[in-house]
Amino acid sequence: MFADKAPSNAPEWSVSDLAGALKRTLEDAFGHVRLRGEVSGYRGPHSSGHAYFCIKDQNARIDAVIWKGAFAKLRIRPEEGMEVIATGRITTFPGSSKYQIVVETLEPAGIGALMALLEERRRKLNAEGLFAPERKRRLPFLPRVIGVVTSPTGAVIRDILHRLEDRFPRQVLVWPVRVQGDTCAAEVAAAIRGFNALEPGGRIPRPDVLIVARGGGSIEDLWGFNEEAVVRAAAESGIPLVSAVGHETDWTLIDHAADVRAPTPTGAAEMVVPVRVELMAGVNDLSRRHVEATLRLVERRRSDLRATARALPSPEALFSPKRQRLDLAATKLYPALARNARGHEERLLKVSRQLALVSPVANVARMRARLDAVGPRPYNAACRSIVLRTETLKQIGTRLVVSREALLRAERLRIARAGDATKSVAERLGPALDGQIARKAKQLEAVSKLFDSLNYKSVLKRGFALVRDTDGQPLRSADAVLDGRSLVLEFADGKADATGGRIGTRPRIAKPKLVAVEEQGALF
Repeated sequence: MFADKAPSNAPEWSVSDLAGALKRTLEDAFGHVRLRGEVSGYRGPHSSGHAYFCIKDQNARIDAVIWKGAFAKLRIRPEEGMEVIATGRITTFPGSSKYQIVVETLEPAGIGALMALLEERRRKLNAEGLFAPERKRRLPFLPRVIGVVTSPTGAVIRDILHRLEDRFPRQVLVWPVRVQGDTCAAEVAAAIRGFNALEPGGRIPRPDVLIVARGGGSIEDLWGFNEEAVVRAAAESGIPLVSAVGHETDWTLIDHAADVRAPTPTGAAEMVVPVRVELMAGVNDLSRRHVEATLRLVERRRSDLRATARALPSPEALFSPKRQRLDLAATKLYPALARNARGHEERLLKVSRQLALVSPVANVARMRARLDAVGPRPYNAACRSIVLRTETLKQIGTRLVVSREALLRAERLRIARAGDATKSVAERLGPALDGQIARKAKQLEAVSKLFDSLNYKSVLKRGFALVRDTDGQPLRSADAVLDGRSLVLEFADGKADATGGRIGTRPRIAKPKLVAVEEQGALF
């Protein structure tokens, strides 16, 4: 049995009544307001003519709606990332328990914070040359392997695979990443660099082209593809890269750095491979045209050959003059050969007589006669030269001995003088070192006395005590002593425990410590 609950005086509300009451309360409390913020999630007017989006700042966001009639009267139209001042009334939408602003007028308030950051980053990377057109590369006509960087669970990968299957089936490698959130940029950059790090011909095939794909979304959803790390990874990629981020109207910084930008992920799949059926039809047509052209060329060459053969003279007419010239040359050849042989024979006899005059036997005889005429003169000259050289060497040896003795005497004298000078310096060094040690000892004694006079333990020896708290921190005033708190008294000969207490004052309760955490901006 359940215990009977006490009756309550609170009225019962229906959900509709409570939603209506909240709506009236909110509208009465605020009425018309001017709201400044950044437009987010705007995709143009709905099919009904109304426009739905959000207005946000760095800490909060509010849903906004512009009805069809007010939208047609606006002086400016909202744009994604535009900072605006919206005038309207605050109300609620009971169907989803949300509050919103119904915008009546819209004024520009400057470019939004995200768009300003995006533009600044775009200018910086463009100045570095990452968006230069000359860096762009052409995509391979028919890649063997296609690398895709996207979420493995979204509709994007399915659209790409289906489109590739319809056009030209190829091997696809998917690198799963988050395409939204704080880790999106790091994962996409790591995926691009990971594909580029694959070795050609390795266990995992290296892609011939990369596709970085994601579906549409707001500028916040696509912000990971505007990060500098992703843009630099796309610019550094050695593999041609296709950017397929968002819908056709969405632009991110990776679109500028990529080699090719696709309006949609499906469009990217269409860009990287041709249509197989069309390609086969084109190849068949080219093959047929090639065969027909070859047959026409063969037939034309055959006709040209027959025409040329008809224009050529007969073999008898062609070779008769040549045969006659050959017979005439044969008749003249035999006398010419005989004359040539006789001429060579005469020249050979002349050369033989000339060689006899300069033969080796004649040269040796002439050299032997010249040697006999010279006689023993070279031998006598060599003996005289040896005697003179011997006398010269003896004189040089005598002078070297005398010079060495003089050099040794001078060196001994220099060493003796240096020893006397060293002994004199050593005799003066001992007294000087003793005096220096005495002066340093007096300085050390003076510093030691000064240290003893400044040491707080000298004060304790005169009857004083040092008061510390339980953490070992000294207490310098009575205000620092809390009632009932333990104290440590340090004397000259030891320490003692005590309990704090104030005389003639109201007891003070210990306060909890406040630890400042600067990074969080709060006190705990």
